[in-house]
Amino acid sequence: MLRVPSYLLRVELEDRPGSLGSLAVALGSVGADILSLDVVERTSGYAVDDLVVELPPGAMPDMLITAAEKISGVYVDSIRPHTGLLEAHRELELIDHVAAANGKDRRLQVLVDEAPKVLRVGWCTVTRLTEQGPQRVVGSSGAPETQAAQTPWLPLDSPKALDGHADWVPQVWRDMDTTLTAAPLGDTHTAIVLGRPGGPEFRPSEVARLGYLAGIIATILR
Repeated sequence: MLRVPSYLLRVELEDRPGSLGSLAVALGSVGADILSLDVVERTSGYAVDDLVVELPPGAMPDMLITAAEKISGVYVDSIRPHTGLLEAHRELELIDHVAAANGKDRRLQVLVDEAPKVLRVGWCTVTRLTEQGPQRVVGSSGAPETQAAQTPWLPLDSPKALDGHADWVPQVWRDMDTTLTAAPLGDTHTAIVLGRPGGPEFRPSEVARLGYLAGIIATILR
């Protein structure tokens, strides 16, 4: 069976009646089928949405950008291949899976394995600052082998987006234009770190979402 390609399309659009409908019509005109929509951020005058869309076999993803940006007030922030549906209940499922795992080590592994799909990132690690320097406690399958030798942003009191071009960031991460965010996990010396090779930048709402999730997971780990 020929696999139908799907993509995660992040768009900025004017927050006005009919704008989303116009976008849907434009995407449909190139054969795209919208599978799901998730509101990432909404502020005065505009919204940022993530859409999971399927294209007919052989269709090029650039068609989505062209079709979307024909609509006045629409800007495509990024487009990435997508492997599964984004649904809000996945976050709750992640928490349930972490809670059901046996032992702290196993719970941390479940966290980093499942977080990338739930939070729309390429990889996830848990890092701890020790007297000998930063230590990667656990990482997802997509986490880079090269680790950061320094983490000047630790200790960490609250979730924050990290500068992906800072001197402490390994060169291979910078070469892949990896955007980064982190949140404390139980204490200020331990953090969950998300990496998104190729971007886009983490929105404040996404950073806050990571902070809320980390707080819940920290309670489970205790």
